[in-house]
Amino acid sequence: MAPTLVELLTAHASNHPDRIAYRYLVTGDSDGEVQEISYGRLADRSRAVAAWLQDRGLAGSRAMLLHPPGLEFISSYLGCLAAGVVAVPGVPPQGRSRNHRALTRMKRLMADADTKVILGGREVLTALGTMAENLPELADITCVATEDIPDELAASWREPDLTADSVAFLQYTSGSTSAPRGVVVTHGNLLDNGRVIAERMGHTPDVIEEYGHEVFVSWLPVYHDMGLIGPVLNAFQLGVTSTLFSPLHFLQQPGRWLEAVSRYRPHTSGGPNFAYELCLKHATPELLDGLDLSSWKVAFNGAEPVRAATLRRFAETFAPAGFRREALYPCYGLAEATLMVTGSTKDTPPVLIDTAETGPLAGAADAAAVGSGRPGPGVTVVIADPEAGEELPDGEVGEIWVAGASVAKGYWRNTLATRETFRATLTGREGRFLRTGDLGFLRDGELFVTGRLKDLMVVDGRNHYPQDLELAAELAHPALRPGCTAAFSVDTAADGVVDGVVGGEQPVLVAEVAPDAAGEAEKIVDVIRGAIGEAHGLAVRDVVLVHPGTIPKTSSGKIQRHATRAAYLAGGLSVVHIPATG
Repeated sequence: MAPTLVELLTAHASNHPDRIAYRYLVTGDSDGEVQEISYGRLADRSRAVAAWLQDRGLAGSRAMLLHPPGLEFISSYLGCLAAGVVAVPGVPPQGRSRNHRALTRMKRLMADADTKVILGGREVLTALGTMAENLPELADITCVATEDIPDELAASWREPDLTADSVAFLQYTSGSTSAPRGVVVTHGNLLDNGRVIAERMGHTPDVIEEYGHEVFVSWLPVYHDMGLIGPVLNAFQLGVTSTLFSPLHFLQQPGRWLEAVSRYRPHTSGGPNFAYELCLKHATPELLDGLDLSSWKVAFNGAEPVRAATLRRFAETFAPAGFRREALYPCYGLAEATLMVTGSTKDTPPVLIDTAETGPLAGAADAAAVGSGRPGPGVTVVIADPEAGEELPDGEVGEIWVAGASVAKGYWRNTLATRETFRATLTGREGRFLRTGDLGFLRDGELFVTGRLKDLMVVDGRNHYPQDLELAAELAHPALRPGCTAAFSVDTAADGVVDGVVGGEQPVLVAEVAPDAAGEAEKIVDVIRGAIGEAHGLAVRDVVLVHPGTIPKTSSGKIQRHATRAAYLAGGLSVVHIPATG
């Protein structure tokens, strides 16, 4: 195994220079404009970027990457690695509504990483120039549009002195429960996790040859680990072809994803659960008639709770287009482990168990727990009592702890957080473990993820997972937007008894609803209260319906329950008016 990705860059350029490395669908449409870059051209462009960085003595420093969706990001990222510069993928500000959030995050990342240079697209850097009063930090940072770096510089590139332990990039976490932290990912971490992904997803040499090297289709954002590590870097590691397009183009027309899968016939493609729900929402007869999904072998689903109802409906709806239920591929991972920790078994239906844990289900009950697969080779997963530091038996819920060569070095310049998260010890076992902060249990080697440790709600002495309440609400009424519901608890001890609810920790549910649902808002609230009461025996303190797109989410689309709770307590939610009755 090559010890760094830079050596792979040289190998691919030498062994198959004309093979397409990446194609980009400019408009998101499979029959629209397409840009392609071969492995030979990719090596030239990456080396030109690297030489530009080397000429300025930036080896060892951090470079923030601010590119719009497209191929330029990949050359820029690999150029950083080829120069011994630590890449820091960032989210470029885009659109007035996102400017403030993107700027705030970008400034925080720039300061934390001590960024010395920004590599970006021309339009992005021009936009940053207009925000100078809000970004005084730019005065001390070199900025360059990578399109303007000449190809001729590649000839002056010098191979850096790198090892498997050299830092490749900082993957800043989404910050669903805390401020973003920079995960320090090495070349060795990337190569090991690429090996895990290939093994769990069945990317064998024979399969790659069978598919004519067409392995991935992805709309996932490349600044996030799911979109970067798999469809970009694992494709690069394997020397195969990956078809990419913009997340915005997917959100505008979710059917574009399935049309790209149908046209390019990749082995693997996927996204978070909400993406499958969006496809279901737009599954018109015309879309289905034009699809052939029979080549799709791995439809991975991760980064947020995997819903059994979504799996069932997706398999049923797209079966006429050739989609196989066995292609559904729940998986689990996190940036602190580079990406993948566990993955399903290829060509096998998802493992489901009922909520009472009475054994495997033959069907796909909507409320069933979904297995996230088994650990990859060389990955150790245990369920631990986080307080006692002891391993828990099969079937018992605890914190998910992980060990293996894919586990990152720690958090950038944060010794305390690194010690707390990456240096856990387990009674009776050697070595250090990564504390994921996620709750789950193992059954017959299969991992079931049940929630976040910090999101767990304790009401009247009973544990409740917010995603269970969110699912019950979303299943109760079609006006609720899938994956856009937040459940959390608030302390009402000082209130005594209000509306029949005794003070203490009580659940609150905030849900985005369709724009045309305001007229029946009161009915929707009653239905949600009834559904949660019936399913969980809970009296909900408050149900708040809000406008679409207003619940805080991370860069990867995860609900930020703590931020939603803070907005609720501060009266900052964009509430849908409930018409007065009577």
